[in-house]
Amino acid sequence: MLKTLSSIVTIFLFAVIFLSSLKISGQENRAAQVSLRTYLNQLEETFSVKFSFADNTINVFSIVPQEFNKLEAAIHYIETEISLDLKKIDNRYYTISKKVISICAKVLDNFEQNTLHNATIKVLEQGITTITDDTGAFYLSNIPKSSILEIRHVGFKPLFIKAEELDQKGPCQIIALAQNIQQLDEVIIYKFLTTGLEKQDDASIVLHTDNFGILPGLIEPDVLQTVQALPGIKSIDETVSDINVRGGTNDQNLILWEGIKMYQSGHFFGLISAFNPYLTDKVTLIKNGSSAAYGDGVSSILDMRTKNTITDELYGGAGINLLSGDVYGQIPLKENLAFQFSGRRSITDLLNTPTYNQFYERAFQDTEIKGNEPEQENIARSEDFYFYDFTGKLLYDISQKHKARVSFIAINNLLEYTVLNTNTQETTNSKLMQTNFSIGGYLESTWNSNFSTQLNAYYTSYHLDSENFNSENDQQLLQNNEVLETAIQLTSNYHFSEQLAWKNGYDFKEVGIINFTNVTQPPFRSNIKGVIRTHALFSELTYASENKKLWARAGLRANYAENLGTFAKLILEPRLNLNYKLARNLKVDLQGEFKNQTTNQVIDLKQNFLGIEKRRWVLANEEDLPITRSKQVSLGVNYDKNKIYIGIEGFYKYVNGISTTTQGFQNEDQFNGEIGTYAARGVEFLINHKTKNLSNWLTYTYNKNDYTFDLLNPSTFPNNLDIRHTITFASTYTYEHLKLGLGLNHRTGRPYTKPQENGNAINTLVFPNTINYEDANNSRLPAYLRIDASAIYNFKINQNIKASVGASLLNILDHKNILNRYYRLNDQDEIETVESVSLGITPNFSFRMFF
Repeated sequence: MLKTLSSIVTIFLFAVIFLSSLKISGQENRAAQVSLRTYLNQLEETFSVKFSFADNTINVFSIVPQEFNKLEAAIHYIETEISLDLKKIDNRYYTISKKVISICAKVLDNFEQNTLHNATIKVLEQGITTITDDTGAFYLSNIPKSSILEIRHVGFKPLFIKAEELDQKGPCQIIALAQNIQQLDEVIIYKFLTTGLEKQDDASIVLHTDNFGILPGLIEPDVLQTVQALPGIKSIDETVSDINVRGGTNDQNLILWEGIKMYQSGHFFGLISAFNPYLTDKVTLIKNGSSAAYGDGVSSILDMRTKNTITDELYGGAGINLLSGDVYGQIPLKENLAFQFSGRRSITDLLNTPTYNQFYERAFQDTEIKGNEPEQENIARSEDFYFYDFTGKLLYDISQKHKARVSFIAINNLLEYTVLNTNTQETTNSKLMQTNFSIGGYLESTWNSNFSTQLNAYYTSYHLDSENFNSENDQQLLQNNEVLETAIQLTSNYHFSEQLAWKNGYDFKEVGIINFTNVTQPPFRSNIKGVIRTHALFSELTYASENKKLWARAGLRANYAENLGTFAKLILEPRLNLNYKLARNLKVDLQGEFKNQTTNQVIDLKQNFLGIEKRRWVLANEEDLPITRSKQVSLGVNYDKNKIYIGIEGFYKYVNGISTTTQGFQNEDQFNGEIGTYAARGVEFLINHKTKNLSNWLTYTYNKNDYTFDLLNPSTFPNNLDIRHTITFASTYTYEHLKLGLGLNHRTGRPYTKPQENGNAINTLVFPNTINYEDANNSRLPAYLRIDASAIYNFKINQNIKASVGASLLNILDHKNILNRYYRLNDQDEIETVESVSLGITPNFSFRMFF
């Protein structure tokens, strides 16, 4: 025992002596060091020279002094030990500066190896910041070799790296960022179709325009065109202003820009998106299971957010295609203040291009602009059409915990149309103007690591005005549809733990709508006004299990809607969203929601705007147009392994409170205003195989959609948007700077109603005569088929300016697709068949620069 104890004591004493010797040795080494300034003073005295330097260049350095016979040897010693450059000015004077280098690197996602655009690179303590370009690369010149770089990107962990590690000859080094996965956020689980498209745990689809690849027919990341590549989403009339999600009409989609509700989404009367994609950072599409913080949108939500990070450098770009030109950018005003802007204007009033001609034929067919009368020698027609949009955003970081943003957007379409009788010099002037102006802002505050709040407010104004002056019959027709909306929302988020979060909030909205019509001959005047105020309280819990198998969100929204002097209703809306991991590569998700909306678009074929825009916004009044409500449930399975993604989802949606005036009927029921419901059920399927350069996908949607109107006969019949089968096959290929896309879209024809046959087509027992129709939507149009292609090539003009050229061809086969068919009586009481056809073969070309 004593022997053992003695051994332990001996070992302990040896260890103490050894460690003490190390400590003494370290102290001796530190004692031998002196400040670099002291050593330089010694050299100045020894060799009769002078060193010139900035204090902050040498103050941080120490060195072990050495004696040398020659000054050159001393200088070489300093440069070897410390990262400094000593340069000789003459025989007496030398300058000292930090060693600088130029570096190049490319930032990638370490999981998918996708390039990361707009990652922020900051040179710490130097005030130098840059961002990665569209290839994920960045370049820095004349930075201190000893400096540290901080690299950040949304959704990824920040990375710190020494600049000297990137100092090498040859190609840019690769830097991989790790994804920053937070359990309570919607974690990216699937990337499909093309780069920049991602499916989240809550089944929403997110589009990152910065990282967007290519889709067939698109040469720019048009937000409203891109979402139509997804199963269950289409535009039955080939427009971006009439998007149908799971059998719903466009007015049943809630479209948000920077949290502001938009009542206009397209240019060229729906053929082009009105939102600049190059400042749009993130677009979220929700078909079901939405957060309780969202109101409106019984069919879907499309939430667009612009770039939200302040950078030290100006960046931007400009481009032109065969329809319009645009410019955008962000200007740093201070370290914590920046201004963002974008502007676009059409060239259609300056130049007639093949693209414009095709769009013109598509937009204005069967309208007063095209003219339904035969050509007359003494009649001269002319039109002037243009559109523009511009946006602005002020970004102000009050502190690290408080951020303020103010944004605005203006959208305008103007058409002026003139008919001149060259014999009498009488003129018919018509004008149609569609505008939207919105402004909003929010204050985001992080009070501590667990609690944050956000205060949002906005004002939006929409106008649709038409003027028609006809000198022949001395008639003046004025029409106006105006929407004014203000809203404020306060939201709080509290994290109990890494697994559980609680969101609560209050939402107030006031919307007023005016519909005005004035006809001078015969005299008629109508001015309908309405206001609805809605108060809403919402609360929801989000849970993520520790083993990451279960993600769940459940909430409730309570709405109190009041149409002044008409009705007041309390509407409860439960929301549910579940995602469960069955196996490593297999997940199942379940969504359900109740929703309502108090604004709709009626389609008035008698009082349309020059035959071009037939839709006008109206308010629910619980008399001839009730509040529209929906109930929806969906169940999906997702499989992802070895670059193959397979998703299948079944859904059922029931919507009540719809009117025949909002559904676009073009038979005897189009003006009667009956109230009814529709029920859509179906399956959405997607299979996508992706490699580094190639992506192939096939989508199929089955959608059975039926109306029920109790007072019509028959009471149940196919919905106007009942497209039973839709199939898409597409492929994209990327090689270095070249992107190619080719795709096919095929679907069954939409329902329509034919006149009766066997001589019973016209009812002559009434005046004026009317058409006798068969059962509603008992016939179908021919199947729809379109093949599109596109190509984009990226290149550099110089180190600071990058560029791209793109070309696309829509409807390569020039297939005549009939989008709509209806019937009317002419002045001789003969039935005319009116058809609306799709775009023919349509080329487009673009050139863009990025700086």
